[in-house]
Amino acid sequence: MNISVVIPLLNEQDSLKELHDWIAKVMLSNHFLYEIIFIDDGSTDDSWKVISDLANKNKAVKGIRFLKNFGKSQALHAGFEKAQGEVVITMDADLQDSPEEVPDLYNMIVKDGFDLVSGWKKKRYDSVISKNLPSKLFNWAARKTSGVKLHDFNCGLKAYNIDVVKNIDVNGEMHRYIPVLSKNSGFTNIGEKVVQHQARKYGVTKFGMNRFLHGFLDLITIWFISRFGKRPMHLFGALGVIMFVIGFTAAGYIGFMKLYKLANNLKTILITDNPWFYISLVTMIIGTQFFVAGFLGEIVLRTKQDKKRYSIKDELNFS
Repeated sequence: MNISVVIPLLNEQDSLKELHDWIAKVMLSNHFLYEIIFIDDGSTDDSWKVISDLANKNKAVKGIRFLKNFGKSQALHAGFEKAQGEVVITMDADLQDSPEEVPDLYNMIVKDGFDLVSGWKKKRYDSVISKNLPSKLFNWAARKTSGVKLHDFNCGLKAYNIDVVKNIDVNGEMHRYIPVLSKNSGFTNIGEKVVQHQARKYGVTKFGMNRFLHGFLDLITIWFISRFGKRPMHLFGALGVIMFVIGFTAAGYIGFMKLYKLANNLKTILITDNPWFYISLVTMIIGTQFFVAGFLGEIVLRTKQDKKRYSIKDELNFS
């Protein structure tokens, strides 16, 4: 199989048939052997009924239906597990991503040897205040933090070598950072392509300020995982050592000043009346807590089990 098109969706009943027909037309005109995997992430409209009808008419259409809304990352993870194509293409279901881009993306993976190619919506048709400006700030922060030089991390239109999607773990809200996850897994040949962006034709955007906030929180998370995910003690242990150094320095200062004043018959005060005593005590306690956090992180890392983060209700056309 040449291409697997993975499409996560939530309440997109109006766009699905048009999107399917557009993808099928592109695939047939380029003689691709393909599959389209729709992942219904707990839709409350007739999205699953539309997918079922499409699957009955076209055996290349496959469907996964979640019991409830688990999130885009979990939907992509489920699609990646089922994908069989040499190249995996992801796109959104709202018709804002153009299937006409697929042949060029496919060639960049197969012929040019990229592990991953991310779309760049250079010209957007979204609201400037609610989506464009937050997106620019988010992408700038992601570039600086991750070292991956992409203009548009959150573009849903991406192409992957099949080996990439089988070796990365997309969970939580990490779908925004799949290029970073790929880089951390050793797939460093990451490219970018300017793609056509279209105004939303049906429905309403799922983007809100809460997703913007969650994106930055996830950015901090992935920075930590990238740097210390396999060695948490390196971070917490280092912070613990710093706290202990401060604590022991403060305690040493208290002891030195006490002995100095006694030796010179100077007036002394109780150790508990010295503010440095409390600095020493607090920093040592914090240092101990950092070490405990590091130990717990190491234990969790070595005992964690791979558990499913979503529940599937129905599947279509998977043999």
